[in-house]
Amino acid sequence: MLLTIASLIVVLGVLIFVHELGHFLVAKAVGVQVLRFSLGFGRPLLQFRRGETEYWISWIPLGGYVKMAGLEDEGMAGELEGGRSAVPVDPARAFDKQPLWARMAVILAGVTMNVLLAFAIYAGMGAIVGVPRLATTQIDSVTTRLLPEGAGALGTLAHGDRIVRIDGDTVRTWDQIVDRLLAAGEETQVEVARPGVEGGPATRVVVRFAPRDSTARVRVARALVPLLPARIGIVYPGQPAARAGLESGDLIVRAGGDTVRSWNDMLRKIWNSPGRRLPVAALRGDSIVTVTVVPEAQTETDTASPRPKTYGLIGALQDQPTVRERVSLGSAIGIGAAQTVGQVGAVVLSVKRLVMRQASVREVGGPILIAQMSGQVARLGLDWFLNFLAFFSVSLAVLNLLPIPVLDGGQAVFLIAEAVLRRPLSLQLRMRLTQVGFLVIIGIMALALVNDVLRILPR
Repeated sequence: MLLTIASLIVVLGVLIFVHELGHFLVAKAVGVQVLRFSLGFGRPLLQFRRGETEYWISWIPLGGYVKMAGLEDEGMAGELEGGRSAVPVDPARAFDKQPLWARMAVILAGVTMNVLLAFAIYAGMGAIVGVPRLATTQIDSVTTRLLPEGAGALGTLAHGDRIVRIDGDTVRTWDQIVDRLLAAGEETQVEVARPGVEGGPATRVVVRFAPRDSTARVRVARALVPLLPARIGIVYPGQPAARAGLESGDLIVRAGGDTVRSWNDMLRKIWNSPGRRLPVAALRGDSIVTVTVVPEAQTETDTASPRPKTYGLIGALQDQPTVRERVSLGSAIGIGAAQTVGQVGAVVLSVKRLVMRQASVREVGGPILIAQMSGQVARLGLDWFLNFLAFFSVSLAVLNLLPIPVLDGGQAVFLIAEAVLRRPLSLQLRMRLTQVGFLVIIGIMALALVNDVLRILPR
């Protein structure tokens, strides 16, 4: 419990501070008078003043704000931000006296800082400790239907076979196997060590590709399924795995009465048991724990997916075995940028699915869910925690860009309207829209909190 609370404080504290710091720094840079910098809303618990700015830590720890001269203090939003500042206002340095570009820069600085934080985490981890690579070269199975002409010999590989060399080069991670296959020449030799014959000669499998046939190389890489332990990483609160009592770190050893040898063994059992009781045995520490999970039925829309048309889902992520591979600073920056862009796309897609009613509003989570997830990733290790921090930072950035007046996105819409109309919206209209936006945010927070409570309650 203490670790969960501590990790939540770190996650929320860092992300809120970075977001508001963006507004603060850019406002100072363009000449806006900053009256108050606050972590939290409402009245202050701790406060001090330096120069013309008050610094607060306030009692409602659900966000933060930067109060600038010229912005409205009246109404619900003003009270939520602790009321008027005691600092004298310089009218010439008011926010609304600044050029449109400067105001837009201030508004967008918070989300920009959140995105930059995610990029810094991804790139920094790659540059300092290396990028994660899948720490296995063993074969779980081969999807023979994907093998192109000339690669049929790979279909002879069996469960537990270990790929040791490709074209004479030793491979130590699954990523190296994929990279070598994608860059393979017209004839490639794959050397395989069979289980039980350690130290003996490796079996050689010859794969032939047509010149410049990149599609065939991709199909071969996809056909080989890595052997990974059925170890659970994150368990999503309220989902079947959590309701059954499965926990992070559990190693699944049996499912439905059959021995589970790999993550894919477990997936197939779950996929083929939608809505049915599935007995599961897991190794937790030194003990075997037996639970019964009921996978939720889902409909598969991807015709290329190996899952059946109706499949089961339990709401748990895999804890993959990884090693860190050192890369150059340039590569780390490129990888960090790609990961950040990918996470932005994933969050945007999730929001789109909610808006288009392709996903249930029951998926919306609040502070309890954030605390539960923070505690889990903290227990799984620093890698998991930093990746969660980066993902949540991106999520905060995207959600803040929603066109709701209380949020940065709503304020940006006000400025866009001013640019189009060549005059600012009236103060009265902005206040009314802000009040509506405030009520919308309260409604979303209430929905998230109700969802959090329902996830905890037994079904």
